[in-house]
Parts: sequence; C-alpha cells; structure tokens
Amino acid sequence: MAHVLHNVVFPLDRDPDLLPLYADPETWSVIDDEPVRVSNVAHLGNVLGRHRARIVAGRRVSLGTYFNAFPASYWQHWTPVREVRLTVRTSGSATILVYRSNGSGVRQRIDSREVFDNVTTTFDLVLNEYSDGGWIWFDIVADAEDAIFEGAEWTTELDPVRSGKASLGITTYNKPEYCISTLQSLAEAPDALQLIDRVFVIDQGDRRVDEEPEYADVSAALGETLQIVTQPNLGGSGGFARAMAETLARPESEFVQLLDDDVRIEPESVRRSIVFGRYATEPTIVGAHMFDLLDRPRLHAWAEVVDEQPFMWRTVYQEKMPHDFSIANLRQTPMLHMRLDADYNGWWMCLIPVDTIKKIGLPLPAFIKWDDAEYCIRARDAGVATVSMPGVALWHVSWVGKDDSIDWQAYFHARNRIVAALLHSNAPRGGTLLRHSRRLDLKHLMMMQYYPVALRHRALRDILSGPEHMRSNLATAMPAARVLAKQFPETVIQREVGVPLRSRKGRQVFKRLRKGVFDSPSGLRLRLFTLTTLVSHWLHTPRPENLAQPEVEFGKHDAHWWRVPIYDSALVSAADGSGKNIYTRDRAKFRRMLVDSVRLHRELRRKWPALSDRYRAALPELSSRSSWEGTFAGTR
Repeated sequence: MAHVLHNVVFPLDRDPDLLPLYADPETWSVIDDEPVRVSNVAHLGNVLGRHRARIVAGRRVSLGTYFNAFPASYWQHWTPVREVRLTVRTSGSATILVYRSNGSGVRQRIDSREVFDNVTTTFDLVLNEYSDGGWIWFDIVADAEDAIFEGAEWTTELDPVRSGKASLGITTYNKPEYCISTLQSLAEAPDALQLIDRVFVIDQGDRRVDEEPEYADVSAALGETLQIVTQPNLGGSGGFARAMAETLARPESEFVQLLDDDVRIEPESVRRSIVFGRYATEPTIVGAHMFDLLDRPRLHAWAEVVDEQPFMWRTVYQEKMPHDFSIANLRQTPMLHMRLDADYNGWWMCLIPVDTIKKIGLPLPAFIKWDDAEYCIRARDAGVATVSMPGVALWHVSWVGKDDSIDWQAYFHARNRIVAALLHSNAPRGGTLLRHSRRLDLKHLMMMQYYPVALRHRALRDILSGPEHMRSNLATAMPAARVLAKQFPETVIQREVGVPLRSRKGRQVFKRLRKGVFDSPSGLRLRLFTLTTLVSHWLHTPRPENLAQPEVEFGKHDAHWWRVPIYDSALVSAADGSGKNIYTRDRAKFRRMLVDSVRLHRELRRKWPALSDRYRAALPELSSRSSWEGTFAGTR
C-alpha cells in the first residue's frame, strides 16, 4: 500500500504573493553571487485548482519550491524511509525533469521523461545521499501547446512506525476571526482531517469563537471533531497545557498539534507534520516554520537554537533571516538546502508526541514566552529531538510591528528566560546570562524606559522568592503588569488627532547603513559612552523646557540606545506606527532602579546554585498533569 508523504499543492488563496512558495514559472540567473530574476511569467490564472495548473506552451515551471519540493535529507536522517516514488499526472505534450540538490545547494539532474496525452508517470527515488542536506523536485516543460499538470504525490510503500491520529490544540485570546478562518481551512481539507482526532479550541477571551456568525456552519462541517473549551486567560502555556491534558484523555490521539490563534494555515502542512511524526524512527517533536502573515513570501523562522552562554534564543541563520522568497527562490538559496538541527520550535505550530508528554510532563506555568523553548530543551535532555521541518509552515503575525520588550511582556521575557536557564543551563551561574540581563537594564535606563526595568526587577524578585510563585501568579502576573504601567507616563501612546506632535529640535535623521550593520559604539568607546551616560543621568537634572516639550524626535528604527540617552526627552514612534511615546529623563527613578539592578543581579548570582537546585527539584510538580488540572479546576 502506498502512503502519501507529500501532496503537490497550490495556494488556497488567490494571492499572487503566495505563488513563489508553490510554483516557480520564472527564469533566474546569478550575478555577483546574488539571485536575479531574468524574466517573470508568473500568472495566478494558470493555477486551475488545489492540485492542477496550466503549463503554458513553450514555458517551464519548476516545483522546486518551498511547499512542493521534497525535503529528502530530513526523511533520510529522521525516518527509516529509503525509497520514495514520485507520481506525476499530466495531459498534453511535455517533458518532466527530476532534480536533486546536496547540502550546498548544488543542483543535479536525476531523470527525465517525455509525456504525451493523458498519462501518469512515476519515478522511483532512493534516499541514500542526503546526509548533509538536499531536496528533490521536478520541473515541467510544455511543448508547442499548453499542457495541464493534473497532480502529483511523493509516496512510500513502507508502513509508518506509528499509526495514531493527532489532536489539534488552538489557544486563543480574543482573536475569534482568526480561529474561524483556521477551522474553515481544516473543514475544507479532507486529507488533513483523516489524520485528526479532535480539534480543541482553548478559548481564554471574552470574544468567544462560538459566538461568531460563521461558527454554526464550521461546527456543523467539523461535527464531533471540534470541541470548544473555555477557561480564564492563563496565557499560551495555560492554553497549550489544557490542549495537552485534553489530548491525554483521547486514546485515539498519538500526538497533539499546537497552533497559535493569529495564524493562517496551510492544511497540507498540518497533514505532513503528522505523517512525518508517524514515520520518525523515535518519538520526535515536529516543528513548523513561520512566514509573515502581513508579508507572506517572507520566512522569519527556520531552525531555532538556544545558545548556552547567554542562554538566548536565535535562528541558526540569524544574519540571513528573514528570507524573502519573492526575491530569492529555493533553488537559488544554498543555505536553505543544508539540513539544520534545532533546539526548539515555536508553538505557533508544533507537533508533540503523547509519549513525550507522558515522559516529561506539560509546560511550565510560564503564561507566555520561553514555554516552548524550555519544553523542547527539557524534551531534548530526555532524548526527544525537535525537527524544524521544511515544507511544514504557516503564516503568523510577525514581530516586525511589535516591541514586546518594553511593554507588559518584559516581565515574562526576563523571568522565564532566567527560570529556563536555572532549569537547564550547564554554564556556571548561568554563564553570561546575568551580565546580559544587567546590560539590558542599563540600556533601558539610559533610554529613559523605566517601565520595562520595573517589570524586569519584579521578575527577579519573583525568581528569588522560589519556584512556587510561577503557579500562584499564573493568572495575576499579566494584569498586575498592566496596572503597573499606569505609574509610567512613557507607556501612554500619544495619538495624533489632527495636530501633529512636535519636538523642540525636530526629528533626528541618520544615515542608513546596510542590513545588520549599525553605528553603535564598541570596545573602549562603548565603555566610555556607558560610563559617561550613567554619570550624566545620575547627576543631571533635565532642563525645564525639555520637560514641557520633548527635546527631539526619533523614528522607531533610529531610536537606538546609543542615540537617545544624550537628550533630556525624546518623542519616539511606536513600533506599530499608531502614535508616539514620550520618554523623559527622571533622575530619581534612574538612581533607584540602577541601584536595584546592581543589587538584584548580585543577589541572583550569589544564590544561583541553590536556586537552580530548587527550581530543578520543583520542575516535576510545576509541569505535572495533576498540578495543571488543579489549576484548571480552580479557575472554572
């Protein structure tokens, strides 16, 4: 029996921006090592359906694209599959050419066939030369007349290692329209639904998914597969913990697929991730990549790791992300052909085996931030790998228009990163983590951003109080952080209502340097700048005219920590462009917070070994199913 590993698909939406991710009817060259589009003959009108497309006479279309090339290296490395069959159905006269790449992105022709009339063509391919990386794909070249591509699949005769279904867990807070869209996409994807046991929507908001006008129709379409679970807002960790707990009660579910709410899904990706999880030699966490929902060809997250010394997350190719597929396609981008190993995957979409949940427990009661990274590191330490799987992805609202390091989420960024390090870092006293944390305090203080520093210090005090605080303030930490914002005028977004906000000296404009390069101080210059700025903020009282009106104005991307601190006050654009924040120097707050930062970090460093022991001893209880079920029962 043939088992379908990948279907060749075309976009659900008639969106021209999506076409480069599915089909490439363009001609490319390389100039100075950079991909250049020679001609553009991409027409959405040639997409005839979910699995069909027109190949215009004399034209060539490549399926060597993100969603339709076959990621051979991942199947060779993580599964026992060693032979795959590519089946291509066409009508009309054409030539089918099959290619492979290696880990360096070098293309090689494997096979080719001429086809005529209505025909099904098969290619038997061996997975034995893809250890470092590589994809397999095919191109179709039409003859003198148009040809029709009728569909294709990548299949294997090998039975999967495991055969259970997956339950989906969607955590949402007041984004019902996104959830309805996801449910509609699933309802229209029978191939994916065959592998899904239940769809749990964990609704934690007051704008309920089941109160949306479209809910009745989508509920009828999904039937008993769909289940709405309501609970107070326990954050992403609380919602996903509930999805895991609900899945554990389903004998038919061998996996739980976690999905964020503000996303658009590709149902074929949902199906592929479950199939890959079934074939993985050992129970494996299967993560999805993340494209930008507001710039849909742009890939933000491929494979993510946590560096040991600063204990900080990053994408493996940090300097080359995000990657725009409308500018450089898969075949023209060598870095996308190497097999990359990940430490963790974001929970915008992540498949977790039930066996893993039984083995290591549920998430920490972290509310948001670092719950996904900590969980995957915990799984890794227990022998369960995370695979960041090419061809498995969705579109998520990216962080381009956000700056959650200076809003209420600063508390969770600080606390959960340090807690994760206390649990998993092998570096003495967390390595360079505390030094990095102290530097963040200094940057915020010099920037006159006192609110995030107040939240970060609250986080350090809570960490020092012991692991018990994580469950006790799970439902209250976020509201408390929002209340604290009222004490800091800089958090108020000044929205323009016809009268432009102005500064005394006008907007500061700086020369644009190339991507990833800044004019920031370094070395001795950095030390001198930091010292003189700290002394100035400690001693200097702002001039009255700079308190009455902001001294200067900055665009958000110009407002760096080495530019803003030399002024008494600054008008800075909000990250999402909705208005401006006014940052004003406050000598009393600066002095108090600087002293607190030194004292708290010193205390945390001194107590690190003992705190690490306490948090590690408490981890089984913090992440246990029984503790979480007690939390769910207590919040009903």
